[in-house]
Amino acid sequence: MKELQPLFWKNKSLLEMNEEEWESLCDGCGKCCYQKYLRGHGQHKRIYFTRIACDLLNLDTGKCSDYANRFKQIPDCTKLTKKNLPDFTWLPRTCAYRLLYENKPLFDWHPLISGDPDSVKKANILMTNGV
Repeated sequence: MKELQPLFWKNKSLLEMNEEEWESLCDGCGKCCYQKYLRGHGQHKRIYFTRIACDLLNLDTGKCSDYANRFKQIPDCTKLTKKNLPDFTWLPRTCAYRLLYENKPLFDWHPLISGDPDSVKKANILMTNGV
């Protein structure tokens, strides 16, 4: 594994990132691993997040317990790709993928900025009370 270039997210678009850079954007909040409920249609469509977590989500760490095999185990697991960038608006407003897609800066607590893999938990961003 190569070392990431400092501030690569400021110098590259999401489309220009390599796989390692892309994966490092995930802060591990776990919010995208909770079931969602869609209501309405078109401009009136709203997304509601539930407290029901994916079976693979470690509720203490916000990380997938079998990330490498998640799509085999959970067929409807969400895969964020460069091809589905326009759909990123459903992601939490704190999500690095959404922020960068919307040309917004990452938050100070993001591990790429803080240098601390536990900064998400310390900043109370980690989804808690899931079932």
